[in-house]
Amino acid sequence: MLSFPESHSAASVTAASEKEMLEKRLELFKNMETAVQLPWYYLAAADQYERSIRQARNDVESVKGNISITINPAQWSGALNPNQADTNPFSISVFNGIGKDGNGDNVADLTSDDDRLFTFANHLLAYGTDEDNIRIGLWNFYKRDKAVGIIIGNAKLFKKFNRIDLQEKAFPVPIRTDYTYRSTWGVARGWGGRRSHEGTDIFAHYSLPVRSTCYGIVEMKGWNKFGGWRVGIRDINNTYHYFAHLNGFKDGIKVGDIVEPGQVIGGVGSSGYGPPGTSGKFPPHLHFGMYKDNGRIEWSFDPTPHLRAWERKELSK
Repeated sequence: MLSFPESHSAASVTAASEKEMLEKRLELFKNMETAVQLPWYYLAAADQYERSIRQARNDVESVKGNISITINPAQWSGALNPNQADTNPFSISVFNGIGKDGNGDNVADLTSDDDRLFTFANHLLAYGTDEDNIRIGLWNFYKRDKAVGIIIGNAKLFKKFNRIDLQEKAFPVPIRTDYTYRSTWGVARGWGGRRSHEGTDIFAHYSLPVRSTCYGIVEMKGWNKFGGWRVGIRDINNTYHYFAHLNGFKDGIKVGDIVEPGQVIGGVGSSGYGPPGTSGKFPPHLHFGMYKDNGRIEWSFDPTPHLRAWERKELSK
Protein backbone atom coordinates (compact mmCIF):
# COMPACT_ATOMS: atom_id res chain seq x y z
CA MET A 1 0.00 0.00 0.00
CA LEU A 2 1.42 3.37 -0.99
CA SER A 3 1.48 6.12 1.58
CA PHE A 4 -0.16 9.45 0.79
CA PRO A 5 0.39 12.98 2.10
CA GLU A 6 -1.03 13.42 5.58
CA SER A 7 -4.59 14.78 5.56
CA HIS A 8 -4.99 18.27 6.96
CA SER A 9 -7.35 19.28 9.72
CA ALA A 10 -9.84 22.06 9.04
CA ALA A 11 -7.71 24.43 11.11
CA SER A 12 -4.50 23.76 9.20
CA VAL A 13 -6.31 24.03 5.85
CA THR A 14 -7.67 27.41 6.90
CA ALA A 15 -4.18 28.56 7.89
CA ALA A 16 -2.54 27.34 4.68
CA SER A 17 -2.39 29.55 1.64
CA GLU A 18 -4.63 28.80 -1.33
CA LYS A 19 -1.57 27.86 -3.34
CA GLU A 20 -0.41 25.36 -0.73
CA MET A 21 -3.88 23.80 -0.54
CA LEU A 22 -4.01 23.40 -4.30
CA GLU A 23 -0.54 21.86 -4.37
CA LYS A 24 -1.45 19.37 -1.63
CA ARG A 25 -4.72 18.52 -3.35
CA LEU A 26 -3.02 17.92 -6.69
CA GLU A 27 -0.40 15.78 -4.94
CA LEU A 28 -3.17 13.64 -3.45
CA PHE A 29 -4.76 13.13 -6.86
CA LYS A 30 -1.51 12.26 -8.59
CA ASN A 31 -0.39 9.90 -5.83
CA MET A 32 -3.74 8.16 -6.07
CA GLU A 33 -3.27 7.80 -9.82
CA THR A 34 0.03 6.03 -9.14
CA ALA A 35 -1.63 3.73 -6.60
CA VAL A 36 -4.70 2.67 -8.56
CA GLN A 37 -3.84 3.53 -12.20
CA LEU A 38 -6.86 5.80 -12.63
CA PRO A 39 -6.16 9.15 -14.35
CA TRP A 40 -5.85 11.82 -11.67
CA TYR A 41 -7.96 14.36 -13.53
CA TYR A 42 -11.15 12.32 -13.11
CA LEU A 43 -10.67 12.35 -9.34
CA ALA A 44 -9.86 16.06 -9.38
CA ALA A 45 -12.90 16.75 -11.56
CA ALA A 46 -15.33 15.00 -9.22
CA ASP A 47 -13.77 16.72 -6.22
CA GLN A 48 -14.11 20.11 -7.92
CA TYR A 49 -17.75 19.43 -8.78
CA GLU A 50 -18.58 18.63 -5.17
CA ARG A 51 -16.57 21.64 -3.98
CA SER A 52 -18.69 23.90 -6.20
CA ILE A 53 -21.89 22.29 -4.87
CA ARG A 54 -20.83 22.94 -1.28
CA GLN A 55 -20.13 26.58 -2.10
CA ALA A 56 -23.58 27.00 -3.65
CA ARG A 57 -25.65 25.43 -0.86
CA ASN A 58 -26.08 25.92 2.87
CA ASP A 59 -27.63 22.53 3.62
CA VAL A 60 -24.40 20.53 3.28
CA GLU A 61 -21.47 20.40 5.67
CA SER A 62 -18.35 22.41 4.93
CA VAL A 63 -15.20 20.60 3.89
CA LYS A 64 -13.35 19.12 6.86
CA GLY A 65 -10.19 18.24 4.96
CA ASN A 66 -8.64 18.94 1.59
CA ILE A 67 -10.96 16.66 -0.40
CA SER A 68 -14.64 17.51 -1.03
CA ILE A 69 -15.87 14.13 -2.26
CA THR A 70 -18.70 13.03 0.03
CA ILE A 71 -19.80 9.46 0.76
CA ASN A 72 -22.94 8.66 2.73
CA PRO A 73 -22.19 6.82 6.04
CA ALA A 74 -24.65 4.04 5.15
CA GLN A 75 -22.92 3.58 1.80
CA TRP A 76 -19.52 3.67 3.48
CA SER A 77 -20.27 1.19 6.30
CA GLY A 78 -23.06 -0.81 4.67
CA ALA A 79 -26.78 -0.11 4.90
CA LEU A 80 -27.38 -3.06 7.28
CA ASN A 81 -24.28 -2.46 9.39
CA PRO A 82 -25.40 -1.87 13.00
CA ASN A 83 -22.34 0.34 13.45
CA GLN A 84 -22.75 3.22 11.01
CA ALA A 85 -19.48 4.68 12.30
CA ASP A 86 -17.60 1.47 11.51
CA THR A 87 -13.93 1.92 10.53
CA ASN A 88 -12.96 -1.75 10.34
CA PRO A 89 -12.30 -2.61 6.66
CA PHE A 90 -13.25 -6.27 7.21
CA SER A 91 -16.61 -5.70 8.90
CA ILE A 92 -17.42 -2.94 6.43
CA SER A 93 -16.87 -5.39 3.57
CA VAL A 94 -19.02 -8.02 5.33
CA PHE A 95 -21.95 -5.58 5.25
CA ASN A 96 -21.20 -4.62 1.62
CA GLY A 97 -20.00 -1.15 2.54
CA ILE A 98 -17.62 0.55 0.11
CA GLY A 99 -15.32 2.18 2.69
CA LYS A 100 -11.64 1.28 2.29
CA ASP A 101 -8.29 1.92 3.94
CA GLY A 102 -6.34 4.23 1.63
CA ASN A 103 -3.19 4.91 3.65
CA GLY A 104 -2.30 1.51 5.13
CA ASP A 105 -3.25 2.18 8.77
CA ASN A 106 -5.86 -0.63 8.77
CA VAL A 107 -8.62 1.90 9.40
CA ALA A 108 -11.30 2.89 6.88
CA ASP A 109 -12.03 6.38 8.18
CA LEU A 110 -14.78 8.33 6.42
CA THR A 111 -13.21 11.59 7.61
CA SER A 112 -9.80 10.77 6.10
CA ASP A 113 -8.94 12.41 2.78
CA ASP A 114 -6.80 9.41 1.80
CA ASP A 115 -9.45 6.81 2.65
CA ARG A 116 -12.31 8.72 1.05
CA LEU A 117 -10.40 9.41 -2.17
CA PHE A 118 -9.14 5.80 -2.35
CA THR A 119 -12.69 4.54 -1.86
CA PHE A 120 -14.09 6.80 -4.57
CA ALA A 121 -11.29 5.78 -6.96
CA ASN A 122 -12.06 2.11 -6.37
CA HIS A 123 -15.74 2.75 -7.05
CA LEU A 124 -14.85 4.15 -10.49
CA LEU A 125 -12.30 1.40 -11.14
CA ALA A 126 -15.02 -1.20 -10.73
CA TYR A 127 -16.47 0.08 -14.03
CA GLY A 128 -13.22 0.58 -15.97
CA THR A 129 -10.66 3.26 -16.78
CA ASP A 130 -11.90 4.48 -20.17
CA GLU A 131 -14.17 7.54 -20.36
CA ASP A 132 -17.35 5.67 -21.28
CA ASN A 133 -17.10 3.36 -18.27
CA ILE A 134 -16.06 6.20 -15.98
CA ARG A 135 -19.25 8.00 -17.06
CA ILE A 136 -21.22 4.94 -15.96
CA GLY A 137 -19.40 4.86 -12.62
CA LEU A 138 -20.06 8.57 -12.09
CA TRP A 139 -23.74 8.19 -12.91
CA ASN A 140 -24.10 5.33 -10.47
CA PHE A 141 -22.47 7.47 -7.79
CA TYR A 142 -24.29 10.78 -8.40
CA LYS A 143 -27.50 9.59 -10.15
CA ARG A 144 -27.55 12.82 -12.19
CA ASP A 145 -26.77 13.20 -15.89
CA LYS A 146 -25.80 16.85 -15.49
CA ALA A 147 -23.30 15.99 -12.76
CA VAL A 148 -21.64 13.47 -15.06
CA GLY A 149 -21.37 16.00 -17.88
CA ILE A 150 -19.91 18.69 -15.63
CA ILE A 151 -17.35 16.31 -14.11
CA ILE A 152 -16.22 15.06 -17.52
CA GLY A 153 -15.86 18.69 -18.62
CA ASN A 154 -13.73 19.48 -15.56
CA ALA A 155 -11.59 16.43 -16.31
CA LYS A 156 -10.92 17.64 -19.87
CA LEU A 157 -9.78 21.01 -18.53
CA PHE A 158 -7.50 19.52 -15.87
CA LYS A 159 -6.02 17.08 -18.37
CA LYS A 160 -5.29 19.77 -20.97
CA PHE A 161 -3.67 22.24 -18.58
CA ASN A 162 -2.18 19.65 -16.16
CA ARG A 163 -3.17 21.71 -13.14
CA ILE A 164 -6.24 22.45 -11.03
CA ASP A 165 -5.69 26.18 -10.52
CA LEU A 166 -7.89 27.46 -13.35
CA GLN A 167 -9.60 30.40 -11.66
CA GLU A 168 -8.26 33.18 -13.90
CA LYS A 169 -10.95 35.36 -15.46
CA ALA A 170 -11.08 37.95 -18.26
CA PHE A 171 -13.42 40.83 -19.07
CA PRO A 172 -15.69 39.74 -21.96
CA VAL A 173 -14.61 42.51 -24.36
CA PRO A 174 -11.13 44.01 -24.83
CA ILE A 175 -10.19 46.47 -22.11
CA ARG A 176 -9.64 50.12 -23.11
CA THR A 177 -12.01 49.88 -26.06
CA ASP A 178 -15.24 51.83 -26.57
CA TYR A 179 -17.87 50.12 -24.41
CA THR A 180 -20.18 50.98 -21.54
CA TYR A 181 -22.28 49.01 -19.05
CA ARG A 182 -24.20 49.19 -15.79
CA SER A 183 -26.16 46.71 -13.73
CA THR A 184 -29.34 45.76 -15.58
CA TRP A 185 -29.89 42.38 -13.93
CA GLY A 186 -33.50 41.88 -12.83
CA VAL A 187 -34.88 44.76 -14.92
CA ALA A 188 -38.26 43.98 -16.54
CA ARG A 189 -38.33 42.85 -20.17
CA GLY A 190 -41.44 42.67 -22.35
CA TRP A 191 -40.58 41.03 -25.65
CA GLY A 192 -41.83 37.45 -25.77
CA GLY A 193 -43.82 37.85 -22.55
CA ARG A 194 -43.23 39.39 -19.15
CA ARG A 195 -39.82 38.37 -17.76
CA SER A 196 -36.79 39.79 -15.97
CA HIS A 197 -33.37 40.52 -17.42
CA GLU A 198 -30.93 37.78 -16.43
CA GLY A 199 -27.65 39.51 -17.17
CA THR A 200 -25.71 42.73 -17.78
CA ASP A 201 -25.69 44.53 -21.14
CA ILE A 202 -22.33 45.77 -22.40
CA PHE A 203 -22.96 48.27 -25.20
CA ALA A 204 -20.24 48.46 -27.84
CA HIS A 205 -19.69 48.75 -31.60
CA TYR A 206 -20.63 45.96 -34.00
CA SER A 207 -18.02 43.21 -34.29
CA LEU A 208 -16.00 44.22 -31.21
CA PRO A 209 -14.43 40.89 -30.16
CA VAL A 210 -16.26 38.94 -27.47
CA ARG A 211 -13.94 36.88 -25.31
CA SER A 212 -14.31 33.91 -23.02
CA THR A 213 -14.32 35.08 -19.43
CA CYS A 214 -12.94 31.82 -18.04
CA TYR A 215 -11.32 28.46 -18.50
CA GLY A 216 -14.26 26.32 -19.49
CA ILE A 217 -16.12 24.02 -21.83
CA VAL A 218 -18.41 25.32 -24.59
CA GLU A 219 -21.74 23.85 -23.52
CA MET A 220 -24.08 25.67 -25.89
CA LYS A 221 -23.79 27.37 -29.27
CA GLY A 222 -26.47 28.46 -31.72
CA TRP A 223 -29.64 30.50 -32.02
CA ASN A 224 -32.15 31.45 -29.35
CA LYS A 225 -35.13 33.69 -30.18
CA PHE A 226 -34.37 35.87 -27.15
CA GLY A 227 -30.57 35.85 -27.19
CA GLY A 228 -29.95 35.52 -30.92
CA TRP A 229 -26.60 33.97 -31.72
CA ARG A 230 -25.26 32.90 -28.35
CA VAL A 231 -22.58 30.83 -26.63
CA GLY A 232 -22.67 29.21 -23.19
CA ILE A 233 -19.49 28.21 -21.35
CA ARG A 234 -19.27 26.32 -18.04
CA ASP A 235 -16.26 26.91 -15.79
CA ILE A 236 -14.76 24.61 -13.14
CA ASN A 237 -16.82 26.31 -10.42
CA ASN A 238 -19.99 25.01 -12.10
CA THR A 239 -20.88 28.54 -13.20
CA TYR A 240 -22.43 28.95 -16.64
CA HIS A 241 -21.23 32.03 -18.56
CA TYR A 242 -23.77 33.17 -21.18
CA PHE A 243 -22.90 35.41 -24.14
CA ALA A 244 -25.84 36.60 -26.28
CA HIS A 245 -26.81 38.89 -29.19
CA LEU A 246 -23.58 38.05 -31.04
CA ASN A 247 -23.10 38.98 -34.70
CA GLY A 248 -21.51 35.58 -35.27
CA PHE A 249 -19.06 33.05 -33.90
CA LYS A 250 -15.31 32.69 -34.12
CA ASP A 251 -14.47 30.24 -36.90
CA GLY A 252 -14.15 26.69 -35.66
CA ILE A 253 -15.65 27.11 -32.21
CA LYS A 254 -18.04 24.28 -31.36
CA VAL A 255 -19.81 22.59 -28.48
CA GLY A 256 -17.35 20.62 -26.36
CA ASP A 257 -14.39 22.90 -27.08
CA ILE A 258 -12.03 23.97 -24.31
CA VAL A 259 -11.62 27.74 -24.05
CA GLU A 260 -9.33 30.02 -22.06
CA PRO A 261 -9.81 33.47 -20.53
CA GLY A 262 -9.48 36.13 -23.24
CA GLN A 263 -9.98 33.71 -26.14
CA VAL A 264 -12.19 35.27 -28.83
CA ILE A 265 -15.48 33.37 -29.29
CA GLY A 266 -17.49 35.84 -31.40
CA GLY A 267 -18.35 39.48 -31.90
CA VAL A 268 -20.77 42.06 -30.50
CA GLY A 269 -24.02 42.24 -32.46
CA SER A 270 -27.75 42.89 -32.20
CA SER A 271 -29.16 39.49 -33.04
CA GLY A 272 -32.30 38.09 -31.45
CA TYR A 273 -35.97 38.80 -30.79
CA GLY A 274 -37.15 36.68 -33.67
CA PRO A 275 -36.44 33.69 -35.92
CA PRO A 276 -32.85 32.74 -36.87
CA GLY A 277 -31.04 35.65 -38.48
CA THR A 278 -33.15 38.43 -36.93
CA SER A 279 -30.97 41.42 -36.15
CA GLY A 280 -31.14 45.17 -35.58
CA LYS A 281 -34.10 45.37 -33.23
CA PHE A 282 -31.95 47.07 -30.58
CA PRO A 283 -28.53 48.77 -30.38
CA PRO A 284 -25.50 46.45 -30.62
CA HIS A 285 -24.45 45.06 -27.27
CA LEU A 286 -23.29 41.93 -25.52
CA HIS A 287 -25.70 40.39 -23.05
CA PHE A 288 -23.55 38.62 -20.44
CA GLY A 289 -25.20 36.37 -17.89
CA MET A 290 -24.02 34.06 -15.12
CA TYR A 291 -25.87 31.03 -13.75
CA LYS A 292 -25.05 28.81 -10.80
CA ASP A 293 -25.92 25.12 -10.47
CA ASN A 294 -26.15 23.64 -6.98
CA GLY A 295 -26.70 20.00 -7.87
CA ARG A 296 -30.48 20.42 -7.92
CA ILE A 297 -31.41 23.61 -9.75
CA GLU A 298 -29.73 26.40 -11.71
CA TRP A 299 -30.42 30.11 -11.24
CA SER A 300 -29.11 33.43 -12.54
CA PHE A 301 -27.31 36.02 -10.45
CA ASP A 302 -26.05 39.56 -11.07
CA PRO A 303 -22.77 39.38 -13.02
CA THR A 304 -21.99 43.10 -12.66
CA PRO A 305 -19.78 42.82 -9.52
CA HIS A 306 -17.74 40.13 -11.25
CA LEU A 307 -17.45 42.20 -14.42
CA ARG A 308 -16.17 45.19 -12.45
CA ALA A 309 -13.63 43.04 -10.58
CA TRP A 310 -12.33 41.46 -13.82
CA GLU A 311 -12.19 44.88 -15.48
CA ARG A 312 -10.23 46.42 -12.58
CA LYS A 313 -7.76 43.55 -12.54
CA GLU A 314 -7.05 43.86 -16.27
CA LEU A 315 -6.77 47.65 -16.08
CA SER A 316 -4.18 47.30 -13.31
CA LYS A 317 -1.85 45.23 -15.47
